[in-house]
Formats: sequence, structure tokens, C-alpha cells
Amino acid sequence: MQYGPALRAAAGIAVLSFMDAVIKGMSVYYPTFQVAFLRFACGTIIATGVVAVMRPGWPSRETVQANVLRSVIAVITAVSFFYALGQLPLAETLVLSFLSPMFIALFGLLMLKERVDPRIIAAIAIGFGGTLIVVLGQTEEAGSSRSWMGVGAALLSAVTYALSLVLLRQRAQRDKFLHIVYFQNIGPALLVLPFGLWAWQPLNLMHLAWFMLMGVLGVIGHVLMATAYAKAEAARLAPLEYTALIWAVLIGYGVFSEVPTLATLAGGLLIVAAAMLTSRR
Repeated sequence: MQYGPALRAAAGIAVLSFMDAVIKGMSVYYPTFQVAFLRFACGTIIATGVVAVMRPGWPSRETVQANVLRSVIAVITAVSFFYALGQLPLAETLVLSFLSPMFIALFGLLMLKERVDPRIIAAIAIGFGGTLIVVLGQTEEAGSSRSWMGVGAALLSAVTYALSLVLLRQRAQRDKFLHIVYFQNIGPALLVLPFGLWAWQPLNLMHLAWFMLMGVLGVIGHVLMATAYAKAEAARLAPLEYTALIWAVLIGYGVFSEVPTLATLAGGLLIVAAAMLTSRR
């Protein structure tokens, strides 16, 4: 595999990690459904502007139908993940979501008939070993106050996120990436709109800039991910998801004043090793 797709995927994960931090900040003030709606609504505004400038043409009926399914999965993923972000620390939420590379490899094998070679399996195992170190390192401290609803939501998002990425790989080889990114925003926005209105609370206009930032980061991240998965197998890019923990530690320390433990740092080293292993030709 060339380094280009891996670099794009890693950059996309970094951008989406910063978006997650903004979502976590806004989850303190608003219900999960309202945050989810505003995130995708603002993303739709940004994506519409990009489409208007680049003019990719009209999507086919097959493209619309396939991306409607991805929109439903994206809503389940987003709502469950946003809820987990509101209940758990950023790093812990991402750690629990790191089951997704295993499901990406499994879904890629079953749905796309991709070959999963031993190096990919080793990278996934090493990366997940790093997450176990992080979890075991903080279980004693966090176990008594952990939100098990948040844990369940994070695990659900891991499965649906994996399915979404495998479907992204499937569509990225057929559809224009701007069509994928546009439907990734407008589809979930429309689906979650009734729930967002039902849970709506008065919006502080100062927070609107943060929601627009979510939209910008979401569009950039999805463009990077779509172009990466168009060029490389889902299973080969899957272990790069572990690099999100590195960003979670840095953002948690810089923004939320969370000091990483030795277990987090040790697990992070294994995660970086897994990412480097899967990115080599």
C-alpha cells in the first residue's frame, strides 16, 4: 500500500478527534440529539458551499439509495458516540471505541471479500493490547464512578462505525467523494431533525461558532477519509483508528487539564507501533 491513503486516513482521524473534543464541550450544555442535529446541520451548510464551488454533478439513483443506508448507520453511530462523550472522559470513550478495527476487518472480509493478512491481524492485536493497558490502568480509579450506559453506547458506536467505514470503502470506489461527504451530512441531519427539535433547548448564540467549527472539521475529516478508503483496503487502514487515542491524550491535557497516566502513555506507544506496522508497504 502506498503511504498516501494511510496519511490521509491518519489526518482525517486527527481532524475528527478535534471535532470530538468540541462535541464533548458542547454536550455539557445541550441534549445529545440537539448536539447531533446541529453538528450535521452545520456540516450540511459547509458541504453545500463546497459542492456549489466544485460542481461534482448530480448523483445517480444508486448513489442516493446507498448513501441513505449509510446515513441511518451514521445517525446511530453519532448519537451513541455523542452520548458516550457526555458520560465518559474523552480518552476512555475513544479507548472503548477501539473495538472498531476488529469489526472493520471482519466486515471487510465478509462484505468486500478483502484478504486479511497476518501483518494486519498483528497490528490490530498490538493496537488493542495498547487499549487494554489504558483500560486496566484506570479501571481501579474510574470503576466506581463509570457510567455503564456510556460504556454500552461507546461499544454500540464501535460496531456501527466499523460498518459505516466498510460501506464507505464500498461506495468510495464507485461514487464521487463530494457526493459521499454531502450525504454524510445532509442525510443524518434530516433523520435526526425530529429528535433534535423534540429535545431542543435555547441556543446560546456564542456557541453557534463552535457548532460551525464542528461542521468544518466534519467535512474536512470526511473528505480525507473518503479519499483514503477509495485507494486502500478497509482492513489495512483500520489500525490507524488507534491513533485517535494519541490525540485524545493531547487534547485532554491541553483543553480539559487531564494528565495522562503511565498506562495511557505505554498503551499509546503500542498504538503508534500498530499504526506504523499497518502503514508499511
